[in-house]
Amino acid sequence: MTLKELYQTVGGDYDQAIKVLRMDKLIDKHIRKLPGSTVFSDLASAGEAMDPVGLFESAHAIKGVCSNLGLVGLARIAADLSEEFRPGKERKLSDEQVSELVKGLIDMYDMTSKAISVYSEG
Repeated sequence: MTLKELYQTVGGDYDQAIKVLRMDKLIDKHIRKLPGSTVFSDLASAGEAMDPVGLFESAHAIKGVCSNLGLVGLARIAADLSEEFRPGKERKLSDEQVSELVKGLIDMYDMTSKAISVYSEG
């Protein structure tokens, strides 16, 4: 699997990643680190506890990393979560809706991580 095929598989935006990181070598270096990132397990833990600070910080970090890597689906859900828990803003979603967003993000991350593992082995 090539890097561009990986992006097609996960519904990412390769062109966005190349605009930010400027070369395949850097995209490759950083995307291979994503499956080992603890920020997704931090988000899951914060979601279980409905910890607003943990949810904001984890979601905000995920949004930044995934935006830079062109992983638009992950970045979009993370952006929704980070805005929901941005300090000073009133919440609009129920705990159940937040749990569904967290679950959706973790499921998408798991799918993306599996595809990255296939890419890394190839």
